[in-house]
Amino acid sequence: MDSAEEKYAAFEETVNRTVYVDNLSPLVTEAVLKTAFNQFGNVEKVEFIANFTQLRSTSRCALVEMQNPKQAKQIVEEMSNLPFMMSGMPRPVRVLAAEKEMFEDRPRKPGRKITCRWLDQDDPDFQIAQKLKHLAKKHAAEASFLLKQQLAEEEKLANQQAETLKANYKKYEMMDAVLFDGTAKSLANHYDMKGFKPS
Repeated sequence: MDSAEEKYAAFEETVNRTVYVDNLSPLVTEAVLKTAFNQFGNVEKVEFIANFTQLRSTSRCALVEMQNPKQAKQIVEEMSNLPFMMSGMPRPVRVLAAEKEMFEDRPRKPGRKITCRWLDQDDPDFQIAQKLKHLAKKHAAEASFLLKQQLAEEEKLANQQAETLKANYKKYEMMDAVLFDGTAKSLANHYDMKGFKPS
């Protein structure tokens, strides 16, 4: 086995013990991911996938490499069946088995040859290439629109959660004040609730 084949075999082993995670909040850090996934085993490496869209505040994706393929498989199985919330996010994260194409630094497969050539306008493949280029632009525009919609929904949900939390905190403050200033004790005496003992 030559060095190129050994290198590719090692890469395939890395892919088998890695999971792909998306729907991550922009606030999720490497430390947060390691803490979350260490409950399934030992996290070897976390690598965030670069976001090439113009929306810098959109959800993030990452590749999480575990110690062995068994741990990665367990993560995919458990998180596919149960929602997994992380770092106060409005939606659960999604976890899939990693694929070779997700790795930016993947080595070239031994024996695979890639050739590039310019196409003349008379070449039949030229029209196909033009259609593919147009289709890629269309998909990019659709993806950008969907990301904006998703971000707006997540912000709306996060604001609703913040308002609910604020309302619950105000209720707690009101109850604490009633107990502290003696109002609860006065009401208990007024309604003859002798068993009532405010803490």
